[in-house]
Amino acid sequence: MAEISSTLFKKIRRIQIQTTHLAEDILAGAYRSAFKGRGMEFEEVREYQAGDDPRTIDWNVTARMNRPYVKSFREEREMTVMLIVDLSASTRFGTKQALKRDIITEIAAVIAFSAIKNNDKVGLILFTDVVEKYFPPKKGTRHVLRVIRELLAFKPKDRKTNMGAALAFLGEVQKLSGICFLISDFICSDYSHEAALIANKHDLVSIAVVDPSEVHFPDMNITAFEDLETGEKKLIDTSSSEVKEYLHREISERLTAQKKLMNQLGADFLAIHSEIPYLPQLKKFFILRQRRFR
Repeated sequence: MAEISSTLFKKIRRIQIQTTHLAEDILAGAYRSAFKGRGMEFEEVREYQAGDDPRTIDWNVTARMNRPYVKSFREEREMTVMLIVDLSASTRFGTKQALKRDIITEIAAVIAFSAIKNNDKVGLILFTDVVEKYFPPKKGTRHVLRVIRELLAFKPKDRKTNMGAALAFLGEVQKLSGICFLISDFICSDYSHEAALIANKHDLVSIAVVDPSEVHFPDMNITAFEDLETGEKKLIDTSSSEVKEYLHREISERLTAQKKLMNQLGADFLAIHSEIPYLPQLKKFFILRQRRFR
């Protein structure tokens, strides 16, 4: 790993300690139960025991040994987890505890540590309106720490969002089926075609990070605002009830549209509100998913 500043090292270390604890002590069980392996793998032939499924009897071995033997299988747990992370300029917005990008980074870190705890591979795609960086899936803590370093320190070249391009790239580089976490604020243009292709092959989970001021905009009277992605500037009367209603409706419709799309594709959608601790929200999602696919 290349030399890094002491400030960045401290951030990496803090996230490592915090998210490793969360993944190992709290989230790992829910993660493991919520995401199944790719299938069943032959393990051994053993003597038949009361309660064994007769369909698993190995008749060749049974005939040779003159007593019943069965084939034993175990779940093939190893999976590939891909993190597709939005670094567009709108994620650098935040009004309460943290920027949306900070929350996105920590969610990605928790998922990554949960994955390696279960011996899964972890890959990373960082995107704006282009794919900015790609890390092929690998195992191990060292690899995950490198992923977290990039999440913290990477400076994207572009500002806008093209989720379709990121998903199209994922389809090119990830041929084997896996679990794909798309983490963004979902301020983007239509990407339904690319999402459908990914959801048809992979287990797709979309996680939207929402700042509280996007839902309930604070009173600041007439204020100058700049669109972080386009640079467009506007004067907005934030004390206006019509303006507040419009902004609330816009975020509600955006999240509703994303959830509807994921439901249509058989994929999952979770909205994380940044003013609420994200861990209980993640854990609840994993538990509900486990029950749904049980």
